Amino acid sequence: MHAILHALSLTGSMTWEITWALILGFGLSAVVQAVVRRTTVVRLLGDDHPRTLALAAGFGAASSSCSYAAVALARSLFRKGADFTAAMAFEIASTNLVVELGVILALLMGWQFTLAEFVGGPAMIVLLALLFRLLLRERLLRQAREQAERGVAGSMEGHAAMDMSIQAKGPFLRRLLSGDGFTSVSHVFVMEWAAILRDLVIGLLIAGAIAAWVPDAFWGSLFLDGHPLAAKLVGPLVGPLVAIASFVCSIGNVPLAVVLWKGGISFGGVVAFIFADLLILPILNIYRKYYGPRMTVFLLVTFYAAIVLAGYLVEFVFGGLGLIPDQADAQIPMEGVSWNYTTWLNIAFLLVAAALVGRFLRTGGPAMLRMMGGAPEPADQHHRH
Repeated sequence: MHAILHALSLTGSMTWEITWALILGFGLSAVVQAVVRRTTVVRLLGDDHPRTLALAAGFGAASSSCSYAAVALARSLFRKGADFTAAMAFEIASTNLVVELGVILALLMGWQFTLAEFVGGPAMIVLLALLFRLLLRERLLRQAREQAERGVAGSMEGHAAMDMSIQAKGPFLRRLLSGDGFTSVSHVFVMEWAAILRDLVIGLLIAGAIAAWVPDAFWGSLFLDGHPLAAKLVGPLVGPLVAIASFVCSIGNVPLAVVLWKGGISFGGVVAFIFADLLILPILNIYRKYYGPRMTVFLLVTFYAAIVLAGYLVEFVFGGLGLIPDQADAQIPMEGVSWNYTTWLNIAFLLVAAALVGRFLRTGGPAMLRMMGGAPEPADQHHRH
């Protein structure tokens, strides 16, 4: 019983540490999604040119989602005419280049990991685009499109199908500060939380249990801690494999990343672990439904290669610049609730969240929430809020 309570205590401490950052991140994402129409995104993602991929990454970062919703939304964009490479860039950015992930990494692990996120993420997109240019054949892409057009349900389909942006025209602030703007922001905010909550809770529970029950010596032997060069070479290779086996995706894997970093995985290995949220086994199964078995294998191989190479890039660039923090300073939050800046920020942002949830409940939000897991929309149909 003591061991269970210890694990739950660590989970609670990590949850309290990151609450305000999650609310801030999802709030900013909701504001952007409320004013940027989905049709605009599709229209701008029609090829795989560098400018288009940069736009895809920007739109993805602004449309933060759980991994399941990001994958569903990428297929939705692909079916509506977006280039496949651009859709994958959007998918990567919407889970790995988002504000809340960067803030949580800074809180739990240090600003260096946040910087590594915003260096390694674009590098991964560039590497993946190059691999697609070299290896993706038109026949395989055509088969993937035919499978996508069948509309086989995966997960979070209703969420991907909904365009909850404000339809009224006018300046950004006028639309945002209108009654419809407040309603749209509240609906996006709550639905983003509903999409991420399961993975976040599972990730925090797993991280708390591993931190409490698995000795550091196990991780040290797995990641070759004590052999600096070997650890740097092994970390980016093993990190994604741990992520694939963990079943935890999106922001939910950050608490586990803290445990792995404290246990001895290399800096590049941590980054590779975080970026592998789109390769966990349930999502690979969704790729199979969306694009077929052959494209699933192709995505697994190319994503893994891009993740590993991005991990090595971050490892050696940050190491060369002396930006890798000392692992000995790594600490898992254990203070719990105390009267410090975290508590005051949590109170303030929880009040903001309460206002948004209240608006959501008063404006038909629960009915929309029940549709989040529904069937995907037809390719020629647009569902709007």
